[in-house]
Amino acid sequence: MFRLAAKAYLLLLLLGPLLGWWSSFLKRKGQRHIWFSAQGLLPADKPTWKGRLSKNLFHFKMASLLLCILALARPQWLNTYQLEEQKGMDILLALDISGSMAAVDFKPKNRLEVAKEVIATFIEKRKNDRLGLVIFAATSYTKCPLTIDDDILKFHLQETELGELEDGTALGMALATSVNRIQHAAAKTKIIIMLTDGVNNRGEIDPRDAAKMARDFNIKVYTIGVGTHGQAPYPVLDSFGRQQYVMVSVEIDETLLQEIAKTTGGLYFRATDRDSLQNIFSEIDRWEKSKIKIKNYYETRELFPYFLALGLVMLLLVETARRSFLRTLP
Repeated sequence: MFRLAAKAYLLLLLLGPLLGWWSSFLKRKGQRHIWFSAQGLLPADKPTWKGRLSKNLFHFKMASLLLCILALARPQWLNTYQLEEQKGMDILLALDISGSMAAVDFKPKNRLEVAKEVIATFIEKRKNDRLGLVIFAATSYTKCPLTIDDDILKFHLQETELGELEDGTALGMALATSVNRIQHAAAKTKIIIMLTDGVNNRGEIDPRDAAKMARDFNIKVYTIGVGTHGQAPYPVLDSFGRQQYVMVSVEIDETLLQEIAKTTGGLYFRATDRDSLQNIFSEIDRWEKSKIKIKNYYETRELFPYFLALGLVMLLLVETARRSFLRTLP
């Protein structure tokens, strides 16, 4: 890209018409003519290259002046490129794998399978962030530490199954494990998304104390309760080993989940079907955006020395010619 760094000097181009008028004025005054009593005393005027050059010396001077003015305007050639400075965040997903997640109120699949699919889609959207996975039931552990490798995280997510841990719901332990995993992360923004369908009934840590820990480490917690209202079909085996479904009551401690979210500056959501769960993760994705700064850089090549040199050489040639082989009578 070509540009002029000091365009104000282009105002000097107004000198061109003024100098042209002055040259014309001098000609009209006769300062560049010799008067003869009769035109016949002069030989016939045949055009020659010297004559043409002599008549156009003024135009060459004006061209030299133009080049010098352009040199003052600092012509430059720019190579432009952009650099993106990305500031991602750390997000830890705490997923409930207790037995109640086998309920099939998110038909045609159970709660855990639907949650895994929705979380996988969420992971794919967070290209600039580090994400990790904690699973919990009666106990909790880190299934995948914080990573930028989406494929590794999705692999561990898909490998997560019901029955990996002793049955129960230890919300306090799950939150404490998540806080312990993410508290020393380098990112300024730290988020825990905890998804559960039950009531805290196991573990040695009170969920409210774990929420205060998260708040002290400036970690925001989003809590999501999954499950329809009322009753949900739950798979059981009859005495012949055949799978049947019985209706069980859906019990979610929404008051506790709301308190956890409020303590840390997060929000509580209730997902009653697949669509509402997708919408919840879409909302979180929309609110918690990574910061991306774009900076423009320029590689500048100064061109004014070429314009100045060409203008001075042209002026030198004009003056040399005017005082030598193109010399005229005063």
